[in-house]
Amino acid sequence: MGIVRRSHRTDMDRFSDGPIGPYVDAFKQYLSQRRYAAKTVATYLRCITHFARWARFGHRRRQRIDEGLIAEFLDKHLPQCECAGAIRHDRGDHSAALGHLLVVLRAQGVIAVIADSATPVDEELRRYGEYMAHVRGLAPKTRSMALRIVGRLLTAHFGEGAVDIAAINPEHVRRFFAGQAKLYSKPANAGPVVASLRGYFRYRASLGNLVPGLIGAVSYPANWSLSSLPKSLTAEEVERLIGSLGQRGRSMRRADAIVRCALDLGLRSGEIARLSLDDIDWQAGTLILRHTKGRREDVLPLPVATGEAIAAYLEQERPRTSNRAVFVRHVAPRDQAAGADLVRKTIRQAFARAGLPYTRSHLLRHTMANRLLAGGSSLKEVADVLRHRSLNTTLIYAKLDSRKLVEVALPWPGSAA
Repeated sequence: MGIVRRSHRTDMDRFSDGPIGPYVDAFKQYLSQRRYAAKTVATYLRCITHFARWARFGHRRRQRIDEGLIAEFLDKHLPQCECAGAIRHDRGDHSAALGHLLVVLRAQGVIAVIADSATPVDEELRRYGEYMAHVRGLAPKTRSMALRIVGRLLTAHFGEGAVDIAAINPEHVRRFFAGQAKLYSKPANAGPVVASLRGYFRYRASLGNLVPGLIGAVSYPANWSLSSLPKSLTAEEVERLIGSLGQRGRSMRRADAIVRCALDLGLRSGEIARLSLDDIDWQAGTLILRHTKGRREDVLPLPVATGEAIAAYLEQERPRTSNRAVFVRHVAPRDQAAGADLVRKTIRQAFARAGLPYTRSHLLRHTMANRLLAGGSSLKEVADVLRHRSLNTTLIYAKLDSRKLVEVALPWPGSAA
């Protein structure tokens, strides 16, 4: 029945006698260093005590603690647990606590560190990843996507065997692409698969491998990139969004500053997440963007409203931390920068508070471009502010410039002159 009966000894007494007991202080220190709340630490301690008691009574001969034992506890014992005592049977808490426990035990050398897979495919992907990073200078997100797609191709074709590029022919590539294309809702969205495959085959060609027909085995799906208008907020919606700022509540000042960075400066989510305190020159009123998508440093003027929102967050809400990121996490694990996902989530929540039916954070970047054009800025000026490396990237915003479009529009046939 999955029952562990209680004796006159306390849980912590039994816990101290078990294989995990000597490391409870290290476990608490690990959580404390990451600034987990005392209530959370207590919950996690109860969870690992529960696990230790189960392992001690139900697995006397099994001393090795690993993912397998934890999975057995979570999947088999926890759902039918009738252990005595006030133990919460929350899988999320137990899973999180035991995940931290594995980290601590491996750091203490109690259990072995999981060895990285070293199959031929893994080695091939490692080398290709280094090539993309050091030779082509591709962004981490681009490299990750390419490795994922190329890894699927190589694993499907070679499994755990040696990688022999000569064994792949154009028909293999086309069949693989057809299978991958089914994963996308729109054919045009499968373009990155083509780019990833072609990039890998070009890499192999640079090594001297003969890849006849592989690079051109698949073509990019039709994607009329300038066929639609870039979506942006209307002037009334911008006012609603700005009017919704300044609310009281948890992390509201951080939210205000993030929205201002996206709306006033047109920053991408990743750029907002990577902002450092050292990037702001308060006296000059400028902001330096480093490690951007264009792989260059850009100096931007810091608008007054944006600077005030950032200053209010830094002075009144940002927790004490040694991390130099402007925007940091407010919940454990603390002392970490707020990632791009948190930035996007914050902007989605801001849309919801303003009563706007939008979810994409990039919408604010399009909105800034539209506002610049409406104010009389040229496409070149918009490209400079958005930091586009090519003016062609900015051309799509020409469709939003109704003032200039009226000037070049021809009369409708048959209409009055």
